[in-house]
Amino acid sequence: MASGGWGPGPGPGQPGGNGPGGQGWGDPYGPPPPAPRPAPRRRSPLRHIPLVNIAAAVMRSAHRVATRLFVQDGDGRIADRTVERVQVARTVLGVLAGLALIYVYGVEEDRWKNAADDSFGNMIMTPVLLICTGPLVILGFILYAPPHLRPRLRSRLGAPLKAVGWYLLAIVVFGTVVYLAGQTGLFKGLDGWQAGLAAVVVLVVVVWGLPFLLLASLYSARSAFNTAHVHPMLPAVVTGVLVWALAIFNLAVKGMPEGPPPVQLSSLLGGPLSVTAVSLWELHRMRTRFGVTVRG
Repeated sequence: MASGGWGPGPGPGQPGGNGPGGQGWGDPYGPPPPAPRPAPRRRSPLRHIPLVNIAAAVMRSAHRVATRLFVQDGDGRIADRTVERVQVARTVLGVLAGLALIYVYGVEEDRWKNAADDSFGNMIMTPVLLICTGPLVILGFILYAPPHLRPRLRSRLGAPLKAVGWYLLAIVVFGTVVYLAGQTGLFKGLDGWQAGLAAVVVLVVVVWGLPFLLLASLYSARSAFNTAHVHPMLPAVVTGVLVWALAIFNLAVKGMPEGPPPVQLSSLLGGPLSVTAVSLWELHRMRTRFGVTVRG
């Protein structure tokens, strides 16, 4: 009988036979090759330092919570890789241009300290200004939409409001604990287990809360407090308004930048104009490539 029927299989010594030279019971190709083992991961020698491990664990925890609360794009968010690359390139060029201006025209003894202070201050002030200007932008956006779409847009405000609430709660808790620990004698009058508990609370809030607050400020500004839940175009619109509010705030608080008048104008208006241009281009791509409109 043919070998493809119900008769006996190949004999000993034949491919697929079960004798010497055979590869198995009826398998002409032999057993499958073993799966390749993944290359061993290279571990940093710093993993043996307990302090580094603790710091890494704290940063991972703060990053995980901040991402969960402040990076919620929503179902309507459009992921456009080209726009993301342009935004990253604009940010890098802006940072390099700012560093170049500080290096050339900054005050010698305080140039880098002032630059660090300004960057930290802007990172903290951006969400605060966003909380102040964002509701006005969202209100105008909703009023500009057709009447039949307004109830649906209003029903999606839950995610941005929750993000704002979490951010305000983080600021209040962190500021209250730091104030009570450093500016009042409330914790100084404690002793025994109460003093130990207060010390643990302060340590947790400062060690974990400070990285969390910085990451929350960065992510909430980047996502515009999850306003993509309301409409895909809202983050670009809010960002365009926010960058001008931040420029006006810096001008009112710090005055004009250092350097001759052309450099001052470039330093003052370069960032807002470039961000606005990228935001308008992003809105144009949403409208022409994805069919998303404000009134659609």
